[in-house]
Amino acid sequence: MNSQLNIRRLDTSRDSGLRALEELRARLSPRGDIVSEAGRRKTLEVFGEALAPRQVVERICGDVRTRGLSALLDYTQKLDGSQVSAESLRVSSADLAAAHAAIDPKFLAAVRRIRQNILDFQTAILHRDVRLERPHGGYLRQRYLPLARVGCCVPGGAASYPSTVLMTAVPAQAAGVPEIAVVAPPTKFGADSPYIRALCHELGTKELYRIGGAQGVAALAYGVEGITRVDKIVGPGNLFVALAKQHVYGDVDIDSIAGPSEVVVVADSTARADFIASDMLAQAEHSPGSSILITWDARVLDGCQAELVRQMATLERGDLARAALEEYGLMILVRDADEACRLADMIAPEHLHLDVESPEALLEKIPHAGAAFLGHYTPVALGDYAAGPSHVLPTGGTARFASGLCANDFLRRTSVISTTKAGLAALADDVRTLADVEGLTAHRASVDVRMGKSEWGMGNEKHGT
Repeated sequence: MNSQLNIRRLDTSRDSGLRALEELRARLSPRGDIVSEAGRRKTLEVFGEALAPRQVVERICGDVRTRGLSALLDYTQKLDGSQVSAESLRVSSADLAAAHAAIDPKFLAAVRRIRQNILDFQTAILHRDVRLERPHGGYLRQRYLPLARVGCCVPGGAASYPSTVLMTAVPAQAAGVPEIAVVAPPTKFGADSPYIRALCHELGTKELYRIGGAQGVAALAYGVEGITRVDKIVGPGNLFVALAKQHVYGDVDIDSIAGPSEVVVVADSTARADFIASDMLAQAEHSPGSSILITWDARVLDGCQAELVRQMATLERGDLARAALEEYGLMILVRDADEACRLADMIAPEHLHLDVESPEALLEKIPHAGAAFLGHYTPVALGDYAAGPSHVLPTGGTARFASGLCANDFLRRTSVISTTKAGLAALADDVRTLADVEGLTAHRASVDVRMGKSEWGMGNEKHGT
């Protein structure tokens, strides 16, 4: 393996750095249209022309919406190279149970502990109904009810991700969602993975479908023969999955339009170079994945670079991590901790790791991040796999306005208003004033008739209780 690493360095005392960060964030967003050369060749092979990713998604979703199951199976064969039939589309309960019976007990023990961690956290933060009594009688209430049916997208192209099943399905279960459909590509890492199948059985998620990509998103959104449409689609995926979720939004709800994984590590002189490098590589090995180190100690940069090279040589996906670091990585030397916080907040990263002596103090200066990891012994992988909050997080700077997936995202809220005649009387003049300003006379009349001040209400006072 190459012993050098050409990761870009910036020094804010000489370079502004802002343009480089903005360019990097734009490239990693869904608008960046990052597609591998293999992906471009596949587009040409399937569609006969060099379509942009958004055009590919529009065509796939349109076909699945109009032609249903036949289009779904056709695209699964062309894009995934798998002959899925109507009969083999859904993994049978027997196959789920068989995978569960044969899987390593150590795996089951681990996912049971993790599931409980997730349930503990997600249940603790769950919204509860609120009722406010009004002074003249009646009440106001905020009512929360779970969605009836959700779909979870699980990647499965280059690796198996049982963690994504846990981090999407379990928060939905915590919210009380009765029906959960999981879709994953028909590959050894996706729906055909014994780990994915065993986990679905363990969690009681009875619907696992052997489909992925934009066609899987479309099937969940519109419904096809054998798959009932859902109310919300959650979970990560490649650019085509992200764009498909954006395309179907409005027909269904979605969690976010996520881009490649990313981490910003803010480190001081107390941080260990091997710790920092391991966190950066954990995101880079997603490939594409963005890893940015910000520090005000030049020795940290030098030590981390040496550790990155050393650790990459031992990784199974070391070459992919190297490519991601050189393409989407940055190492930034800033003047002080305050500048580091300003820069990190401007990036608004998916993962923020404060690898410093006093992380709580710095966190107060960085309000925008999908998830924050505090201190030397809180690696991002802890949140990815086991801590309790979901690892489905906003990327590409969207943490400025978006939040990570949680149980509350699977609840619908409804306001409930109940009043008495006395309560209506207390608000009647205010309603009349606004109705007159807006020229909506029927709105005013609907109050007046109940207050006996409208000719509509003449002779009907006995009903005005």
